[in-house]
Amino acid sequence: MEEVVVLIVGAGPAGLATAACLNQLSIPYVILERDDCSASLWRNRAYDRLKLHLAKEFCELPHMSYPVDAPTYIPKNQFIKYLDDYIEHFNIQPKYHTTVESSTYDENKECWSIVARDATKCTSISYMAKFLVVASGENSAANIPMIPGLEGFPGVAIHSSNYKSGTQYSGKNVLVVGCGNSGMEIAYDLASHGANTSIVIRNPIHVMTKELIRSGMTLVQYLPLKVVDALLVMMAKFIFGDLSRHGITRPKIGPLVLKSETGRSAVIDVGTAGLIKKGVIKVLGGITKISGKKIEFQGGNESSFDAIVFSTGYKSTVNNWLKGGETMLNNDGLPNKEFPNHWKGGNGLYCAGLARRGLAGIAMDARNIANDIKSTIDSIFN
Repeated sequence: MEEVVVLIVGAGPAGLATAACLNQLSIPYVILERDDCSASLWRNRAYDRLKLHLAKEFCELPHMSYPVDAPTYIPKNQFIKYLDDYIEHFNIQPKYHTTVESSTYDENKECWSIVARDATKCTSISYMAKFLVVASGENSAANIPMIPGLEGFPGVAIHSSNYKSGTQYSGKNVLVVGCGNSGMEIAYDLASHGANTSIVIRNPIHVMTKELIRSGMTLVQYLPLKVVDALLVMMAKFIFGDLSRHGITRPKIGPLVLKSETGRSAVIDVGTAGLIKKGVIKVLGGITKISGKKIEFQGGNESSFDAIVFSTGYKSTVNNWLKGGETMLNNDGLPNKEFPNHWKGGNGLYCAGLARRGLAGIAMDARNIANDIKSTIDSIFN
């Protein structure tokens, strides 16, 4: 049994940011990570051409800026280097290969009782923690929808977390399912490498440029959100034209209000919209069924494909091991309360990085959690 003040589950950006903020307040903690490295999603499950979709000023973790010569939009490898420097600067020492198996609140001892498994030593470890921080992320497990006939598809069917580059798909018919930032960028990468690319777009989306979103996030400091949204939509129409003719419709509410109310981001265009308008990338509706290599879509269209890339997001697995977290999380392992009041539960339970607000949201969560723990500890001893 190891007694700790704060136990952080997850050494992704959210866990690292929380650790750094606790470090600044001289609050001891232990951070557990199931994988063999920090930020495994970025290191092992992100495609090669990925860059941060927002400008660097909106993507810094607490207490450490990017190098002055860093580009405005940070590439994947530079972001990983930033995280490594962050770990070294704050002397963060995650316990890797350690998976939390259960966590329950002990009413008598007023502590969290946590059982973890050290995969390296094949041993169980028990912890008693006054405070528990869920930083395991909303991207814990790949989410692939149930589609009739998928199990019989003879080609390659992978989640976007296993996609690296379009090099191996040249000349093949590839379907991308999902039209968020990852799906649209993977479709562009596939087409750029000579794949015959199609993408499933079922829901309305905002298509923006990086510069538009950067301007919008700056303007909201001075103008109402809806005013900024109206400007962004007007500029996007001027830049991209009427995309509805190509199968892409816009939501009724603006991109920043949509993000604020639902956590859904606008798509930052990397050139995909242009290829769709040229007919290089085909837009299709939802899948109704799969028969061998043949895929049938809503409206009766059919096409044959050699590969499917599911860019259909992730799901949280926190409810598999956290018991008594109902004060903070719903059945999907996501916060009950709306942003920005989502990060605190009862009995010293917190969550970081579950509000779908990107790295800026993570930084806000980490600061709030550390400050709240500090004030709680101070109230006990004063």
